[in-house]
Amino acid sequence: MESPAKHVILVLSGKGGVGKSTVATQLALSLVENKKKVGVLDVDLCGPSIPRMLNVEGQDVHQCPTGWVPVYTRADKMLSVMSIGFLLDHKDDAVVWRGPKKNAMIKQFLTDVVWEDLDYLIIDTPPGTSDEHISVVEGLKELTPDGAVVVTTPQGVALADVRRELSFCRKTSIKVLGVVENMSGYTCPHCSECTNLFSKGGGQALASEFQIPFLGQVPLDPRITQCSESGKSFMDSYKGTPTQEAMSNITKQLLTLCNDNS
Repeated sequence: MESPAKHVILVLSGKGGVGKSTVATQLALSLVENKKKVGVLDVDLCGPSIPRMLNVEGQDVHQCPTGWVPVYTRADKMLSVMSIGFLLDHKDDAVVWRGPKKNAMIKQFLTDVVWEDLDYLIIDTPPGTSDEHISVVEGLKELTPDGAVVVTTPQGVALADVRRELSFCRKTSIKVLGVVENMSGYTCPHCSECTNLFSKGGGQALASEFQIPFLGQVPLDPRITQCSESGKSFMDSYKGTPTQEAMSNITKQLLTLCNDNS
């Protein structure tokens, strides 16, 4: 299978609710800030949240002679999206499919979407290490991805699940580009002071244990939720905040890890 992008990055998590899709979205926006042409493929079929986060919910996917045309979020076509969310009759419809049908849809997303010479394809995957997750990641290996970004939160329960995710990556020969510790402290939107609400440093300790890069800690900022709900770019709207700077630093590290500092 020919890769639709120069670089393919999987975004994984050991469990739901750790902000995997938020990190995937902000990473895509940050790459666009770095003048990269980016596609986001949402293969989290049971929870397709990317269209709402990028303010393209309810858009239609069109056919062209060579396949599906992704939904563009900008007039300059620097950021495009494909998601099962675009194919549902109603946004609240549940995807009640068995594994083979889900896998066939994901394969169709990989082969039939006309991305048009992307620099980066960011793939938001289902959480966990279930059969569905295994099938998805095995299928995505045909794209020869640069590797995976694994997202966790500082709590012990999340870290235990991520430990299993990292073991899964080793067993399936998926390179881990690094770990992101999301919701690491709370940034006050008024004074920008960061307060440790949960614990802190668990993601860094886990990365050290598995001898993989630790990409950074992303503080919880209520404005990132507001931007995700309204489809605005947090990276554009709140430059200089701790969360924006953390995501920018993570992006710079990924550019280096992908040997792409042009």
